[in-house]
Amino acid sequence: MDVKEAVKEKYGQAALRVASGGSSCCGAQPAKDACCDPITSNLYQAGETSGLPDEAVKASLGCGNPTALAQLHPGETVLDLGSGGGIDVLLSARRVGPTGKVYGLDMTDEMLALARENQRRSGLENVEFLKGEIENIPLPDNSVDVVISNCVINLSADKARVLREAYRVLRPGGRFAVSDVVVRGADVPAEVRRSMELWVGCIAGALTDAEYTAKLSNAGFAEIEIEPTRVYNVEDARQFLADSGIDVDTVAPQVEGKFISAFVRARKAA
Repeated sequence: MDVKEAVKEKYGQAALRVASGGSSCCGAQPAKDACCDPITSNLYQAGETSGLPDEAVKASLGCGNPTALAQLHPGETVLDLGSGGGIDVLLSARRVGPTGKVYGLDMTDEMLALARENQRRSGLENVEFLKGEIENIPLPDNSVDVVISNCVINLSADKARVLREAYRVLRPGGRFAVSDVVVRGADVPAEVRRSMELWVGCIAGALTDAEYTAKLSNAGFAEIEIEPTRVYNVEDARQFLADSGIDVDTVAPQVEGKFISAFVRARKAA
């Protein structure tokens, strides 16, 4: 199974669990839940998600809260790459108001169905969910003001193409504002990179901070910043390596402090 099919299968199953009343394991639920990992837990404040469908909150599988950091303004058009159950789309729709528009792009039918039901329940009308791949965004050139994403770009096997597509659809002066897992400094052990389980879990496919900066620059972006929002310690590493088949006692100390959740900013020239 290739990376894209593995990602589609994992996130499709997560959507079905939420739709049937369960947890995405674990999305935005508190970290004390048995199935939680340190990357996807405790991302949103209770006041932010009040009024949103419970299923949208449970289906959160990101690594940050880009809507809180992107400084969205009324009337703006926003695109969320890999929108999942729709939580960041719905939060963005509140911020841009009825004169703005938010697109959610996802390739997984189950997630799209869940997101559209969450939109219906939220009552927000300035939202549209699109089926497609983040490597081939189904929107015209210069059509959005802000591109956001939440721990999805690292799932792509062709990140350079994703960033070029994001640049293409942004209007001049438009902003790239995503949360992602990033490797700080030196690379990680080879067995981590080879693990499909860790790839679909946002770890194995993570770029180093230097690689992310270079790919953004090559796509045309300027004003590039990578701001750490969480640094994962050895106990965090033990949790996200636990089901990968890797020797946790050996590898966890090697990756302590190397994986971070970060807010990645850049801008298309005006």
